[in-house]
Amino acid sequence: MSDPSKQEIEKGTADTYDARIADRSSEDTEIIEDTSDKYGTTQRGLKSRHIQLIALGGCIGTGLFVGTGATLSTTGPAPLFLSFVVISSIVWVVMQCLGELSAYVPTQGSSVPIYVQRYVEPSLAFAAGWNYWYAYAMLVASEVSAAAVVISYWSNPVPVAIWLTIVLGTIVMLNVFVVSWYGESEFWFASIKIIGIIGLIILGVILFFGGGPNHDRLGFRYWQRPGAFIPYAAPGNTGKFLAFWTALVRSGFAFILSPELIVLAAGETEAPRRNIPKAAKRFIYRLTFFYILGTLVISVIVASNDDLLLQGVNSGKTNAGASPFVIGIKRAVILTSAWSAGNSFLFAGSRSLYSLALTGQAPKIFRTCNKHGVPYLCVAVTSLMACLVYLSVSSGSATVFQWFVNLTTISGYIAWIILLITYLRFRRALKFNGILDQRPYKSPLQPYATYYALSILTVLTLTNGFQVFFPGKFTASSFLAAYITLPIVIVLYLGHKICGKEEADQLEELDVPPIPKNLLEKIWFWIA
Repeated sequence: MSDPSKQEIEKGTADTYDARIADRSSEDTEIIEDTSDKYGTTQRGLKSRHIQLIALGGCIGTGLFVGTGATLSTTGPAPLFLSFVVISSIVWVVMQCLGELSAYVPTQGSSVPIYVQRYVEPSLAFAAGWNYWYAYAMLVASEVSAAAVVISYWSNPVPVAIWLTIVLGTIVMLNVFVVSWYGESEFWFASIKIIGIIGLIILGVILFFGGGPNHDRLGFRYWQRPGAFIPYAAPGNTGKFLAFWTALVRSGFAFILSPELIVLAAGETEAPRRNIPKAAKRFIYRLTFFYILGTLVISVIVASNDDLLLQGVNSGKTNAGASPFVIGIKRAVILTSAWSAGNSFLFAGSRSLYSLALTGQAPKIFRTCNKHGVPYLCVAVTSLMACLVYLSVSSGSATVFQWFVNLTTISGYIAWIILLITYLRFRRALKFNGILDQRPYKSPLQPYATYYALSILTVLTLTNGFQVFFPGKFTASSFLAAYITLPIVIVLYLGHKICGKEEADQLEELDVPPIPKNLLEKIWFWIA
């Protein structure tokens, strides 16, 4: 493809830009067709109802059902509720950015790193891609472990390793054959979760107004006694603020990397430019009803000093006894949720690896798909990584496993920061060429919502381990869990920058960047 002339650049018309996009799309299609005979390709087997249910409840798992217990007992009901409101607003922004990107470029093997490579640079895409794959593999292990522990909560004599094998094996089977199997299973899994959470919310409203068997009106009793805030690490208002910030850091695990499921499914979805925006628009309902109202309800019906809750949390394990939902509803819904989330995260992890292979950032063999369009080698490798779940068989390994969970949360924050930067670059490219209004999906409050989310995520990432800097609180394991992901991503980025091939993206050739006058402008122009 020849370089654009100076007149083309200065003109920057939509016609010229659309022609470039058509050329680029043609090149991408040729690459896929060249490799499809040898490796096969994914198929669009997910229907609209699959995407809508995946968007609503596909990854509601232990972060909401179990993780809220430790936060409630440590910080109190007010920080728990407020932190979910703030994180929900950030996740909504992330989902809207993803909706715009995936509706504009719904390619096969669609993933965030493909957009990073297209609109920012290959080295950052390489680091982001492997960060995504690692995080999803760890999330599979986390959800499988939670499912097995919930099963063992019924005092079943079967060893936990057997339950781990059954749960993980079932998830692999649902992912390795036909993509419609995954979509259908998630449709029903998500339906059960949604019904369960709606039932919990209705129960909470009834108990709030005294509609229980003893007609005892709960109201905000537990917000008054033992109190709305439990000061953390310091007395007074400082301790209350630190309690809120602790809850904010921890609550991210309930949401981490969930919006990306929609993008990863975009390449295997029927009519993506119609179904993806629909899912993005409805995402706010999931956040409001399931996460915000869900945490408000548990703060109303479960006290932060509840004996059953404290017993589960103080046991030192992330198990069903530490779940406020166990106290309020049946464990079967929690089991279904953990199983479903593991299923979704295995799908996401395998498609992340497949996307890396398509862009030449992972071995080409991972492009291999079976006759049903499933990248089975990617599913297999991601499943092997998830076998770290067997660390939870030993009670002495629980701390090590929790360390991996903490790493996953921070990996998610970093991934979202990269995504938001990519979205700002995407908007700038379209605006420069005068086609910003031609997006198939236009999210509200942009780009200001992106600046808001980017600012909070940056501060969260840098301060997520603030507890270790208090006197007597520093431990090597806690410090590493909080910050080791940062140098890992930097090493991946610099390693690819030094050893990889940097190629200018044809789509961005028409975007003439402004010339920075000083260091601050150089940093800002790189971000925005």
